[in-house]
Amino acid sequence: MLTYLAQDPTLADFGRDPWWLVLGKILFAFVFGLLATLLGVWFERRVVGFMQVRPGPNQVGPFGLLQTLADGLKMAFKEDILPKSADKVVYFFAPAISVICAVTALSVIPFGPMVSIFGHWTPLQVTDVPVAVLVVLACSSMAVYGIVLAGWASGSTYPLLGGLRSTAQLISYEVALGLSIVAVFMLSGTMSTSGIVAAQGDGTRLTLFGADVQGPGWYALLLFPSFVIFFISIVGETNRPPFDLPEAESELVAGFMTEYSSLKFALIMLSEYVAMVTMSAFTVTLFLGGWRAPWPITFWEGANSGWWPMLWFFGKVVLLVFVFVWLRGTLPRLRYDQFMRLGWKVLIPVNLVWIVVLAGFLKTQGWERADRLVVYGIIAGVVLLATLFWPSRKPQPQAPLQEQVDNRPSGSFPLPPMDLQVPPSPRTRRVVAEREPANIAGPDSREV
Repeated sequence: MLTYLAQDPTLADFGRDPWWLVLGKILFAFVFGLLATLLGVWFERRVVGFMQVRPGPNQVGPFGLLQTLADGLKMAFKEDILPKSADKVVYFFAPAISVICAVTALSVIPFGPMVSIFGHWTPLQVTDVPVAVLVVLACSSMAVYGIVLAGWASGSTYPLLGGLRSTAQLISYEVALGLSIVAVFMLSGTMSTSGIVAAQGDGTRLTLFGADVQGPGWYALLLFPSFVIFFISIVGETNRPPFDLPEAESELVAGFMTEYSSLKFALIMLSEYVAMVTMSAFTVTLFLGGWRAPWPITFWEGANSGWWPMLWFFGKVVLLVFVFVWLRGTLPRLRYDQFMRLGWKVLIPVNLVWIVVLAGFLKTQGWERADRLVVYGIIAGVVLLATLFWPSRKPQPQAPLQEQVDNRPSGSFPLPPMDLQVPPSPRTRRVVAEREPANIAGPDSREV
């Protein structure tokens, strides 16, 4: 049986810290967001460079670590251009809305258990409330307003289209994201982030595949379909590839931030990476055990006590950020109709069916047969992934090229010659005619 020595914080442990400790926690969360952006940009460029067999940033600082800082300083000294038709007030505050919401969500993320800081016994978390999960969802929803307002206030067509796409993404994937968290509420019995982490550690004693373990384990295993749907939804919520349709540089120049420059552009970039790190930390909290050590480190009795849990937490966050980068380096951008179909016709129906199955299982079987729940969850997750990646139609055999050309409707766009011999241009024909004058005499003309 696994024994955890971590002292899980409860809601009663919050609100007792002195003012300087509260300010220190808030400063830590803010600095963590800034450093996550600086290192996240470098990490993404290095990983994508490795995938594309090129070095990536490696000149400024050791291993190129200061490249992002140099780019930020360069953006700060660039000219700040204000579009003539922009709504100046909304245009100015829109990037700040996204940054503030993304950083605020970090306030309810547990970074570790109870620790002693200068003699004060305190949790490694800024604060916690009975509905902390809803606080993160509210911050995620409000952050989209920054994108929508940025696109609308720019007074340009392409940013407006990017803002409208962001609105559709919020409506489509917020529903699937919320439904996937319902399963977590059903198992943990709480909406508190610290309570959800505690529920994944010590709690009910279970017989899992014939072995006695303490606690239900990570919800990523018990609720594998919810985990897959949740992660797909947060990729859509954060506008990351392959769901970066509000930006879509191949269609909308740069989408909602086309008209932004200098520090305002840097704020938009900051909000994107802070949101990516925040949602990765949120995923770790809900499904990957939070700050608890992964197996087999759990055999060490002190793995979940003291300051060590912060290392496990940051390691899990970096792993999920790598998955974000991996998706960007491998998957092409979806078409807009594919994106909407995935959210409304796949994720939401599968989520509803899974919640009904889970409720029936807990009603009839209970936690005593959690091993069956793991098996059912993995099977349902595999079926979900197969549904997502299974080809929708069989590839049709193509006719020969010449047959395709012959079957083209009349009046369609002209094709170049099949032998690739491009006819001479009018200018070339005119030059040839001037050099070699044609015989303008008619066919009936005779020499005199």
